Amino acid sequence: MTGVATMPPYLRELLASDLALVALFVVFVLEGAMLMYFMPSELVVPGALALLGSSPARVAAVLLVAVVGATVGQYLLFRLARRAGRDYLLDSRWFRVSEDRLARFESWFDRWGPVVVPTSNALLFTRGMLTVPAGLADLGDRRFVVLSALGTAAFESALAGLYLLADATL
Repeated sequence: MTGVATMPPYLRELLASDLALVALFVVFVLEGAMLMYFMPSELVVPGALALLGSSPARVAAVLLVAVVGATVGQYLLFRLARRAGRDYLLDSRWFRVSEDRLARFESWFDRWGPVVVPTSNALLFTRGMLTVPAGLADLGDRRFVVLSALGTAAFESALAGLYLLADATL
């Protein structure tokens, strides 16, 4: 566990426990639901690996938690979009996507179809942005979950790979 040697013992024990993965899961649910505006999502997996360790088992656990957590969060937002609708989200204070930006993402979904869900989840700056248009469209729940998870797995795996590559060269 590099980088945590100066932490108090109780924090080191917490990071070494399974509770760290539970906390990470909650962070990813919030990130997937677009509620984590205070922390760049691109830093979560590398930060988790820096704090929790980068053994193959730990990397696999962090990636699994990241993909499942973000997919759960996106699915919750997907269902909310389906049930409550576009106007509700745009009027909500916590939903920080402008009407113009949402219209742009809706046009992407209309033009390219469901393939934009995993594509957007695999790219910087568009992660999760097609969740709402997918929820407003006739996309099925299972299909959304699979597409969302595929894109998230690609993105988080790339972040983990970059972290491991950088860590190996330092």
